[in-house]
Amino acid sequence: MITKVFPFLEWFKNYTLGYFRIDFVAGITVALVLIPQSMAYAQLAGLPPYYGLYAAFLPPMIAALFGSSRQLATGPVAVVSLMTAASLEPLAATGSPAFIMYAIMLALTVGVFQLSLGVLKLGLIVNFLSHPVVNGFTNAAAIIIASSQLSKLFGVYVDKEPHHYETIIRVVEAAVDYTHTPTIILGILAIGIMYGLKRLNPKIPYVLIAVVITTLISWGMGFEHNTGVPVQDIVSQEAQESVAVFNQAVADISKAGERRTELTAKLEATKKDPALSSDALRLEYELKKINHELDLLKTTAHDERTKLRRLQFAGIENPSGGMTFVPKDQVAAGDKTDGRVWRIKIGNSMLDTEHILMTGGGAVVGTIPKGLPTLGIPEINGKVFFQLLPYAVIISLLGFMEAIAIAKAMAAKTGQRLDPNQELIGQGLANILGSIGKSYPVSGSFSRSAVNLQAGAISGLSSVITSLAVVITLLFFTPLLYHLPQAVLAAVIMMAVIGLINVSGFIHAWRAQWYDGAISVITFIATLALAPHLEEGIYIGVILSLGVFLYKSMRPRVASLSRDEDDALRDSAACRLLQCEHIDLIRFDGPLFFANASYLEDEINNRIINRKKLRHFIIAANGINDMDASGEEMLALVLQRLRAAGYGVSFSGINESVLAVLKRTHLYEEIGGNNIYPTMERAISAVHAKTHTDSEEDSCPLLMTCRMTESMN
Repeated sequence: MITKVFPFLEWFKNYTLGYFRIDFVAGITVALVLIPQSMAYAQLAGLPPYYGLYAAFLPPMIAALFGSSRQLATGPVAVVSLMTAASLEPLAATGSPAFIMYAIMLALTVGVFQLSLGVLKLGLIVNFLSHPVVNGFTNAAAIIIASSQLSKLFGVYVDKEPHHYETIIRVVEAAVDYTHTPTIILGILAIGIMYGLKRLNPKIPYVLIAVVITTLISWGMGFEHNTGVPVQDIVSQEAQESVAVFNQAVADISKAGERRTELTAKLEATKKDPALSSDALRLEYELKKINHELDLLKTTAHDERTKLRRLQFAGIENPSGGMTFVPKDQVAAGDKTDGRVWRIKIGNSMLDTEHILMTGGGAVVGTIPKGLPTLGIPEINGKVFFQLLPYAVIISLLGFMEAIAIAKAMAAKTGQRLDPNQELIGQGLANILGSIGKSYPVSGSFSRSAVNLQAGAISGLSSVITSLAVVITLLFFTPLLYHLPQAVLAAVIMMAVIGLINVSGFIHAWRAQWYDGAISVITFIATLALAPHLEEGIYIGVILSLGVFLYKSMRPRVASLSRDEDDALRDSAACRLLQCEHIDLIRFDGPLFFANASYLEDEINNRIINRKKLRHFIIAANGINDMDASGEEMLALVLQRLRAAGYGVSFSGINESVLAVLKRTHLYEEIGGNNIYPTMERAISAVHAKTHTDSEEDSCPLLMTCRMTESMN
């Protein structure tokens, strides 16, 4: 019982100092990959990069302590990070305090759901996400993740459009004219280093080496180059006017948002009192009006922000030692510039007209708060909690599927016993306790788990060492990460998700069943088309999978069996076999229940209409593994009608559960024990002679079996 509650106690049975050395090296090796990756994935999730370190602080340790896999490396991963961003974007501006708060709350919600599934031993619920759906979604997510990093790789900034593909079009348009050359050079250099070192030796910490080299280059060349100036020092009437219009639009958006919140609260109050129905109509009209105004204001802010981002300036040093900025194409012949191309750095908030931030370099990670995050239970907002719940369910299932697939692959190599429900408990606790340490949702990582396994990790103690390494980094080494280029983090993400693209998965699914291949392709296309609303792609895939399952359940295969060349009984239609004129040996492939009960009756009626010489039906019940009341009722009616019409009816191969239903409902007695046979061969042997009296059939396709049975007896 103790080891069930604290599974990590099993690690220390026969544990030696030599094992600890191996776990220690493995833990440090994983940390060298995790630290830069976690920062990159946090950026993908729409959070400041250092929140990736917070997500790499507690979760790896907790998941290892309470999970069942000893090599699974938990922490920030690409797909879950992308899903986090997609889930929260409708609720708050990316990177804002509200967005961060919701991300932490989402981790708590995911953790509670996973823990509940694990405790209740409901890990099988993950099977609702079929392999074709996951394959289609994962391939689409990999493309979305990689393309979402293009803006950082090119060093351009664009507002997000309603659809992801529209955003990428805007990025490409901006990149044609406004690519920041040093940014893309550093990004390509990082990709080259990682690719080259990985090909040379996968055990080399290629991500860390790429990060160290590019960070040193960034620091040495002064890659980041920002300065703040009053708006008057930007010698461009167009820029000054745009700043004023943009600031006014942002201020009006804030006021309109407050007004909308106030009206919404009043409307909720009036709906509770039927006497205030006229007030409710007025408030609904005002809400629609304010929403329309907000849309117009947001469009204005977007247009002005886009205009300001496209402006390029040259910096000219003025006599006071400061900088004056003039449009790049309006520099006077005698003016001496600093050789840089400057742009106005602008986000979603108002610009400080006394301190406009001008950037003449590339984007870096910047200041990372030193020390561990403040521990505390996330603030829970009931309304937001229920908004996040559908996303939390999807992230929980996707994250767990990724984790358990990795854990199973490693368990096959190590021979370790894996408990999916215990793994759910570990992942759930990792997310719950991680949220207390300001983590966003996490899961098992394929790449880092592979590194852990290759390094020879023997127990989950390696993940504890990894967490401690992240703690030391947060306490002492965060200043070293200041000059890490954002483009390099984008390169890290792009390299990591290449492994998620699996074209052969579509081919494999199609070869197995064409409809599985179709579901995989449709999920892929829907996810790409509907991004950033990724959950809708999954919904479509799941609905299609359930639809196919229901259709197959409602119309299972009803085969008429006949004798093949090797004497085996097979589907006569599929194998193009001759059939006996007087006996129809019917096999029903599936449970007989309310949704398909009438289908068996319809198939029998079709045979009666199409085969006039039939005299006897043998129902091979080998494929009927279950039967409900509707199935039993239909079977009784078919039996009565066939016998009333002069047909003989026998059964063969009835299993125990179906036989129990027949006996409880007394249908067994109606069928007659002498008409129920243990095998199809026995049934054919028993009914063949009497069904072929006065038969004109020259050679019965079933006669061979009869002779074989007689000789055996």
